[in-house]
Amino acid sequence: MRIPDWTPERKPQPPALVDAILARRGGRLINLDKALLWSEPLARGWNVYLKAVRNELPTSPKLRELGICTVALLTGAAYEYQHHAPDFLKAGGTQAELDALNAVVQADARQSAAHPALGAVEQLVVQYAAQMTLDVKVTDAVFDALRQHFDTTGLVELTSAIATYNMVARFLVALGVSPEA
Repeated sequence: MRIPDWTPERKPQPPALVDAILARRGGRLINLDKALLWSEPLARGWNVYLKAVRNELPTSPKLRELGICTVALLTGAAYEYQHHAPDFLKAGGTQAELDALNAVVQADARQSAAHPALGAVEQLVVQYAAQMTLDVKVTDAVFDALRQHFDTTGLVELTSAIATYNMVARFLVALGVSPEA
């Protein structure tokens, strides 16, 4: 990491904040937390917001994680991919789909995410995430195709997850946050 790992000795933080992060993480801080905890307001807001995006949105966890994995691969955020590929698999995705994602990302997923291992909706989610990540603007054709599969709430939640993890990727990459050993 480009900055030192946060420790309570280096920058004391409110115990309730650290406890809330530990509770969300299952009892241990990950490297991302050790960067965020240098700023109490950032760590507090991040913990609440990311908890909502990851655990409280009813839109398909598999498709959300597919979008997040797309962002991770496109931005070079190895840390993000290492944490979210297993979540994609737990949410019902397959290794064949992850392999296909890697292949279409290396081609140009903005133009097409066609691959026999990916269903039509999965291809649209990958293409949407690629356009959001690399171009910011999304073509009307891709957005209109997504409307055939998601209601307005689903579109907002999927978009939010992809946008959020673009923020996360940029934070991770800029600070050089590396995967845990």
